[in-house]
Amino acid sequence: MDANRIIIFHGHYFVDFYVKQNEKVQEKIEYVFRIIRNVQNVPKKFLEHLKGTDGLYEIRIEFESNIYRIFCCFDKGNLVVLFNAFHKKSQKTPKKEIELVLKLKNEYFNSKEKKS
Repeated sequence: MDANRIIIFHGHYFVDFYVKQNEKVQEKIEYVFRIIRNVQNVPKKFLEHLKGTDGLYEIRIEFESNIYRIFCCFDKGNLVVLFNAFHKKSQKTPKKEIELVLKLKNEYFNSKEKKS
């Protein structure tokens, strides 16, 4: 079953992260994006809801022995909004990354309200 999701970026954080990665990591990110765009029930290996948050998800990328996380949320069903991303170096997600994504999510939805 096709999902036909659209992925957009809010701010420059994800793009800044993406361009710093090597070609192989970028290819893996694009592979996971294709899954998110096209697969109705995305496996938790690639996309998981962040417990204790209001609608935040993390896109999970593993390449070689490295782990990368991209924070996102859904807007109007099939629209996936990407916020910040980081190279995960410990078991626990850094608090500053969570604080940043919450700020960016609020920014995104507040800017939408102002436009309507």
